[in-house]
Amino acid sequence: MNKNFKLYLPSRPRRLRRSAAILDLCAENRICPKDLILPVFIQEGLKGSKEIPSMPNIHRHTIDSLLHYCEAALKADIKAIAPFPMVDAADKSLDAREAFNPMSLANRAIAAVKRRFPEMLVVADAALDPYTSHGHDGILDDSGTWIINDQTVAILCQMAVSAAEAGADVIAPSDMMDGRIGAIRSALDDADLENTAIMAYSAKYASAFYGPFRDAIGSAPKGKKGAKKYLDKRGYQLNPANASEALKESRMDEDEGADILMVKPALPYLDILAKVKASTDLPVAAYQVSGEYSMIAASALKGWLDYAKVRDETLLCIKRAGADMILTYFAQDFFQKPLV
Repeated sequence: MNKNFKLYLPSRPRRLRRSAAILDLCAENRICPKDLILPVFIQEGLKGSKEIPSMPNIHRHTIDSLLHYCEAALKADIKAIAPFPMVDAADKSLDAREAFNPMSLANRAIAAVKRRFPEMLVVADAALDPYTSHGHDGILDDSGTWIINDQTVAILCQMAVSAAEAGADVIAPSDMMDGRIGAIRSALDDADLENTAIMAYSAKYASAFYGPFRDAIGSAPKGKKGAKKYLDKRGYQLNPANASEALKESRMDEDEGADILMVKPALPYLDILAKVKASTDLPVAAYQVSGEYSMIAASALKGWLDYAKVRDETLLCIKRAGADMILTYFAQDFFQKPLV
């Protein structure tokens, strides 16, 4: 080895990697609590909270325990939540009428949070899957195989108005029905709720990464011998093979009055996220979904990867790809004891 050998280089990029301090100063992207929206699950009849088996360290909450959770989140600068209800089987129906009940679990939770913490931003989901007995995001036709688009949109409009009247700051339609953004915008405006924003799930893919979420809200029907039966939602969610279609959906949502566009899932669709961000002047959200979280959490519990480092790397990747805000279950690590 020639110790006297020396390169005379005008540029040495490694100079800016010599210490943690200079790495931080030169970082192009950062994650802070104010970038994050915390998805939360709610259920009646619990004693406090209950862990979801397929989502380590993630719990369903009663309204009371949700309020304690929100208080801790706010202290850590997490200023936005997205509540998702686990609806009692007795309240599920073919026509999803519980979805727009002013006294539904979701609406009571929204009202309770806004009453106690008016500064907490509440993003209300608008989709029918928690409320239908079959678990699909809309009203089925007589064949039981196809969602009736316009009838579903009519119910979503009622649901959106009901959630906004309960206090929701943002309505987030996650159903992927055609024309629902424009219809919901009109319904909100007609109800004198013109200041309620819409976060459109514009590029929601028919992904296999949603399984733990469907367990969490109880929308995965049981198959033979009680096995989980994950529904085929390709009739309304986007084909994972397609990119141009996501841009078309995003443009349509923007034209219909969406205030924020979303890509879901996040990590498997970073290319889509970057394309959507480049195509719009609207803020763009990304949802790091339950399957993404659970893969990391379960691997960390096995000792196969470093939980904190992988968590932070994935969040930075989503941010770098163009997300202005991220819905992620990792948000609770800012105020709860991390998994490992």
